[in-house]
Amino acid sequence: MSYSVGQVAGFAAVTVRTLHHYDDIGLLVPSERSHAGHRRYSDGDLDRLQQILFYRELGFPLDEVAALLDDPDTDPRAHLRRQHDLLTARIEQLQKMATAVEQAMEARTMGINLTPEERFEVFGDHDPEQYAEEAEARWGSTDAYAESQRRAANYTKDDWKRMQDEGAEWGERYKALMTSGEPPTGEAAMELAEEHRRYLGRWFYECPYEMHQCLGDMYVADERFTAFYDAMHPGMAAHLRDAIVANAARRTA
Repeated sequence: MSYSVGQVAGFAAVTVRTLHHYDDIGLLVPSERSHAGHRRYSDGDLDRLQQILFYRELGFPLDEVAALLDDPDTDPRAHLRRQHDLLTARIEQLQKMATAVEQAMEARTMGINLTPEERFEVFGDHDPEQYAEEAEARWGSTDAYAESQRRAANYTKDDWKRMQDEGAEWGERYKALMTSGEPPTGEAAMELAEEHRRYLGRWFYECPYEMHQCLGDMYVADERFTAFYDAMHPGMAAHLRDAIVANAARRTA
């Protein structure tokens, strides 16, 4: 069986012009011609075309492809082994490139310039980019978001760990406050709410009282934030929200 140049072009997803060029330079000369002089390709020609396209995909110039395929000391199995080795190396290279691009994308999204080892050391199995796209969609146009990105891009591993330690220490004190029965409108609760506001201003963005109250409402309205605070102590999200409101009221009165 033989195939026309149009059929082969369709099989191999190449242009007819490409096949004509391969014929002109002697790289892939059709085994047959029709009575009208049209090119006809055999199964063997298709095998050679497949070899050509393998090497072309790997970046080999046409003259080197011709030399490889026309080497009398190389059998077809050797060609396949060589291509397998080259493709395996290419796959490994592309995987490394993809990993590097993913890391760059993550760092750009959150402004976190840490190595994978440092990120694991700081965040453990928690993914700091879990809600990054959502945050950018909701607040990406705000000055606060831009400021938090700028600051985060400059933080080192030690900075991130210190930030986490401060947050955890604050959480322990707020938990103790709730355990003691302190109401959210009490002096101690309002002072911790003020610390919370200053913590945000110190590490992420300036947080005026109006913005702080909006955040407090979100801690109750968004179940993810509620779960985060309530994991420290049941009911903490609502208690903190009320303390934030009371603190803002007394300081802006």
